[in-house]
Formats: sequence, C-alpha cells, structure tokens
Amino acid sequence: MSENLIIFDARVVTPMGFAARKGAEMGELLVMDHATIEVTDGVITYVGPNRGENRDGYYQHYWHYNARGRCVLPGFVDSHTHFVFGGERADEFSWRLKGESYMSIMERGGGIVSTVKATRASNFIRLRAKAEGFLKQMNAMGVTTVEGKSGYGLDKETELMQLRIMRSLNGDEHRRVDIVPTFLGAHAVPQEYAGRTDDYIDFLIREVMPCVAEAGLAEFCDVFCEQGVFSIEQSRRLLLAARGMGFNLKLHADEIVPLGGAGLAAELSATSADHLLHASDADIRAMAEKGVVATLLPLTAFALKEPYARGRAMIDAGCAVALATDLNPGSCFSGSIPLTFALGCIYMQMSIEEAITALTLNGAAALNRAGSIGSIEVGKKGDLVVLNTDNYHFLPYYIGMNCVIATIKEGVIYPS
Repeated sequence: MSENLIIFDARVVTPMGFAARKGAEMGELLVMDHATIEVTDGVITYVGPNRGENRDGYYQHYWHYNARGRCVLPGFVDSHTHFVFGGERADEFSWRLKGESYMSIMERGGGIVSTVKATRASNFIRLRAKAEGFLKQMNAMGVTTVEGKSGYGLDKETELMQLRIMRSLNGDEHRRVDIVPTFLGAHAVPQEYAGRTDDYIDFLIREVMPCVAEAGLAEFCDVFCEQGVFSIEQSRRLLLAARGMGFNLKLHADEIVPLGGAGLAAELSATSADHLLHASDADIRAMAEKGVVATLLPLTAFALKEPYARGRAMIDAGCAVALATDLNPGSCFSGSIPLTFALGCIYMQMSIEEAITALTLNGAAALNRAGSIGSIEVGKKGDLVVLNTDNYHFLPYYIGMNCVIATIKEGVIYPS
C-alpha cells in the first residue's frame, strides 16, 4: 500500500546518490533545514525548501505531516538477517557465558544444527507468524527494507518453505518492511551429510538451487565460508554455480578465522562480503577495488565477545561499508538498530555520518537497491524515518534506546 504525503518543516539528513558511497564519501551528508518532502503514490516527487504546506488546504489530496524541525532520514536498511526460524537457543547463550566458543557449541550438536531441528519441526503458519513479529519490531526502529536468509532447513523442503514465507510476507498489502530474500542453503552441513561436505554442495547445486531459481524465490545466494564449515574451494564452486543460475552473490567471510573469504568475494565480484572480523589488509583492498560492499555486524561481535571488524580501516582503504544487525537465534538474538549505531561508532571508530550512510544507502547497495531506496531523493521510494530530535547525533548517543517516533513506508506513516 502507498500514499500521497507531504512532510513539511523537516530537517532532512541523507546521503546522496544512486550507488554505494565509498571511503571518505561515506561521511558526506546533505542536511537541509525547513524542508519539505513530497511523496506521490509512494515515490518521492519533491525534496526542497518549504512551499507553504503548513497552510490549510494546501495539496488537498495529500496527507500532511508537520515534522516540527525534527530530523527525517531515509528508512534504515538492515542488509543481513536470519529472521525466519523455529525455536530458540537461550541455553547456548548461557554456555557461551561460561566460556564455550561458538565452534565448540556447534561441535556438540548445538548452533545452527539445533535451529535446523526446530525449524524442520515447525510449519508455515507458525514460522510466518513469528517472522512477522520480528518485522514489526524492526519497523518500530526505522527499518523499511530487510534482507532475509534461509539456511535453517538444510534440506529442500524446509529451505523452500523459509523462502516462501518471505514471499508471502512481501505480498502483504499492508507490509511495513520490504524483504530481499537470500538462499543460504550452505549455512552448515546437515547431520545426514556429516563428513560428506562435497556431496552436500552437489546436492544444493543439483536438487535445491534450480528449484529456488525456477520459482524466483531468492535474489542472492550466500555461503558460510569458514574453517570447519565450507572451504574456499567449496564456496567458490557453489557460488559459480549460483551465478550461472542467475543469483547475485554474498558471502559470510572471515568471521571466525582469516580464511580468505573476503578475497574470494573480491575475486567473484560479489555484491557483499559480511562479518569480516578477520579479513586481511590485502583482501580489504581487493574488495575496495572490486566494489564489494563490506557489511559489518557489530552486534554479533558484541554477543560473542569477539574483536570488532575494522570498520575505520576499511573506510580508509576506500571500501563501501554497510552496517546490519545479523538478527538470528544463535550468535546474535537482536535486531537492535540503536545498539548497532552505537557499536559502529564507539567500537568501529565510524563517524556518525558514516554510520548513517552505512545503515541507509550502503545497506541498500548491499542488496542491489541503491537505485530505489537508501536516500531522500526524487524518484526513490518514500521510505523515511522521523527522529524525536533535531539532532541526528542522538542515534549513537542515545545508546541502545530508540529515538525513532515514526517510520514511513511508501508514504504510509507508522508511529513507533
């Protein structure tokens, strides 16, 4: 659903452009006081000085919203999540508090495999209802577009069900958040393929990915390229096959050890490489040269007590950096946009302006959406966020607290 909307007396704060902003460009924002944003049939048709919209009767076929000098930003783009899943893993969180590592929990049958069991045991209706709840929470924090990954089925039936749930939610007339679906069948090796990782890759390529492609259920193919999961060679084979079927490419790369996944992302000109806690200097430079978006997930590093990805170094090397939450039931059971802002600025040494770009335009670029969302410009969707302040520095300063008072999706206002 879309609406005609006039927002007046706004303080517009936005990056500009229809592609990712790289390096020093990430710190460049347009800030315009006493501005008007006009949205017609869900699309921005004017951004500029106020034109007298506060007068009664002005533009009678438009809803009017008086921002009263508050900041209006592009809708936030959460470009890496796993929000469709069954069960929970609270016990594993307590194990980690007692010193167990993420990989050791996986080795004892926990981790992703635990969620796979719960997701396989669930059904479409229960999983959809749970996922819809997450979307409403995201929207209240200003998210208007989210990426959702499969990867908790690791079999044909459940992987397809996860993606069909996303399609169903995307088809809701009153949806508050657009979903960009990603196939992540290579999230882990299922128990039935234990010790036969190459056979599992063959199964995905032969049995599952063609069905996903034929039904148009996913735009991207992702792989957990990590020691003990999928090697560089296995990841390359899967992603090349995915490209041949029409998928765009993403990678979970260099999260636990410096395996070289970021370099593989550069080699394949992937749209994004995500996590990157242990990416090498050479691979970071290669990503910058190839235009691969570096999607950083500070909430996961925080939850796992791991070193943060080197956001400052990546920006200084000329990368386009995006920030995302990595909402998932195991390593990061949080979709907190406010805390993501704070961690990005405090622990990744990103400026507030860079963090805004990372969660808007560069997040859109990580999903191949920079041409239609991610900034407040004519021709883009009327996806906007209104803050309860005229000072955008509140985003990281108000640590872990939500300063969004309204999220606007294609001209439709949803109060937080």
